[in-house]
Amino acid sequence: EVVHNASIMNACGACGLQLYRFGETVSIVFFTETWRHGDSFYDKILRNNTGKGEGGLHTLCLLDIKVHEMDFDKMIQTGKPVYMPPTFMTASVAASQLLEIEERRGDGACAADRPAIAMARVGAKDQVILSGSLERLSRDDVDEKLGAPLHSLIVCGELHDLEKEFFDHFNIDKEV
Repeated sequence: EVVHNASIMNACGACGLQLYRFGETVSIVFFTETWRHGDSFYDKILRNNTGKGEGGLHTLCLLDIKVHEMDFDKMIQTGKPVYMPPTFMTASVAASQLLEIEERRGDGACAADRPAIAMARVGAKDQVILSGSLERLSRDDVDEKLGAPLHSLIVCGELHDLEKEFFDHFNIDKEV
C-alpha cells in the first residue's frame, strides 16, 4: 500500500499558480560572512524564466534549514559535541539573497520587480501566502507577516490571467 504524503511540491498550488506552469525546483542555501557566491540555483531560475515561448515558468524555491549543526568553537572549548539552535531561512532572506545575486549577475531572472510569492506553513490551518515583487518581499516586515517557519518562495514566470487574479488577491500591500 502506498500512503501519499503532503508536500510543498504540490501544496504550493494553494497560492493560485498552476502547477503545470512550474519549472525545475531549486534549493537556496544561507550565505555566510565569507561565502556569498553559491548561486548555481540562479541558473535554473533563469532557465525556467526563459523556458517557455510565452515568457517562462515559475520556480519553487526550497529554503535552507540548519538543524543539528555542530558549534565547532564551543566544541573545542568544552571538548564535547555542542549543537547550534535550529535555523530556518525566511522568505525575506531568500528574496534578499536573490536580489544580491541578480545585482552581481545581471541576467534579469531575479530583477527587483520580478513577481514572487512567499508562503509559510503551507497546508496548515494557519498558512500564510503573500505576493509582491522580489524587492518588496525582501523587506523585514514580510517575515513578521508570514510568522513562524517553514517558509517557501516562488519566483514567478509569466502569469496567466487567472494566476494574476490570485497574485493580486495575496498582494502584501493590498488594502483590506
